[in-house]
Amino acid sequence: MDFRQPQILKLIDLALAEDIGEGDHSSLASIPKGTLGESRIIFKEDGVLAGIELAKVIMEKVDPTLGLTVLNHDGDFVKKGTVIATAHGSVHGLLASERLLLNFMQRLSGIATRTHEAVALVKGGNTRLLDTRKTTPGLRILEKWAVKTGGGENHRIGLFDMVMLKDNHIDSSGGITAAVKRTTEYLKEHNKNLAIEVETRNLAEVEEALATQSVDRIMLDNFSPEMCKEAVALIAGRAETEASGGINMLNLTAYASSGVDFISLGFLTHSAKSLDISMKTKMLPK
Repeated sequence: MDFRQPQILKLIDLALAEDIGEGDHSSLASIPKGTLGESRIIFKEDGVLAGIELAKVIMEKVDPTLGLTVLNHDGDFVKKGTVIATAHGSVHGLLASERLLLNFMQRLSGIATRTHEAVALVKGGNTRLLDTRKTTPGLRILEKWAVKTGGGENHRIGLFDMVMLKDNHIDSSGGITAAVKRTTEYLKEHNKNLAIEVETRNLAEVEEALATQSVDRIMLDNFSPEMCKEAVALIAGRAETEASGGINMLNLTAYASSGVDFISLGFLTHSAKSLDISMKTKMLPK
């Protein structure tokens, strides 16, 4: 991930403006200008680290003279109490960057950790775990990166990089057959080479999707694990299979055992608990 790409730099600028405004008056008022300090960034619970390279960019934006020494890297599983990085430089700069870099790291590490836990439940099988578009507005690129950092895979990034015909599309176009027919015509007319996924609600819709001979992946929406197994047998490799809806950490293994190629999990992003990470700063002796 290039954390210096324009989209992320703009996001950092907006977040810093929101947090600092006209100035960090607490630090400016109480700490003499030019005071140097050292900070330790500490994991307060076990989890997967995600965002330390982003923290480096945030510090550079706040004060280019700040230095960050990385001791653990993104993707590492880190134990409680571990110092993952140290920083040094102007105390004003360290404190101005603290909250933003921790907010990002806590959120992203939480997502990576949750994904790591889910992936461990299906380890040894062929089912791959996907995220969804249920992300925090403006943070999708980072949250999907965190899913990959935790061992998961990304579904489509947005509405533009894959066709997914869900229940609302199907019901608004007159059924699966009509929706797929119009979609293939649209893609040909606009010279778009996009995969087509169709959401199905029962085995009859699975059969209808297969009959179009134009569907790349069939989503089994709110199927039970037993129904997924039936659908996988029916599809028999003629399209990729994806289970979605009502899946959690308690039944994830059962769904993976059905033989589906993918399981999409909204909770990887929309319900992940932020990890507890702190930053402790002290003045260096003159």
